[in-house]
Amino acid sequence: MKPLEIRWHGRGGQGVVTASRILAEGALREGKYFQAFPEYGPERMGAPIKAFNRVSDQPIRLHCGVTNPELVIVVDPTLLTSVNVLEGLGEDGIVLANCEKSPAELRDILGFKTGKVVTVNASHISREILGRVVVNTPMLGALCRVFDQVKMETMLEAVRAQFGEKLRAEVIEKNLSSLKKAHEEAQVG
Repeated sequence: MKPLEIRWHGRGGQGVVTASRILAEGALREGKYFQAFPEYGPERMGAPIKAFNRVSDQPIRLHCGVTNPELVIVVDPTLLTSVNVLEGLGEDGIVLANCEKSPAELRDILGFKTGKVVTVNASHISREILGRVVVNTPMLGALCRVFDQVKMETMLEAVRAQFGEKLRAEVIEKNLSSLKKAHEEAQVG
């Protein structure tokens, strides 16, 4: 059975690689098999980057890039029109994007007719709760709305584990709050 494949789009410094690692941690906590790996272009702050996940109930024998994801997550809204984020995504795939638009508006912009489109204004949520734009944790919350492989509670535990020794308790709690709020506010269409 083919593992579920996810491709993340973002820019260097936005926490895309960290988000894919947190998702992998969540999958591990759920007893799943997983892979998480980045693909860098020019390794500089602000350059477009991709990160990938594979999640499965069975051991994963693939050791190659993700070319046909079932789920695409776009962390930086400027990439929606500057990069082909739909590349390799099947007609029944899912696009999850950090943007102010409704799912119907984004569907029209992307020309994505049949799959599921999910939008959340993760930038606004993180600015409101964290005081700055850090969208990786809110995007994980929105992901839990459409991704049943990792439960919301498990994702919260994975975030705590990832940031536990790196951030102050107050900052961790704000990240958890932004994750919960994005989960509530994500629009599925």
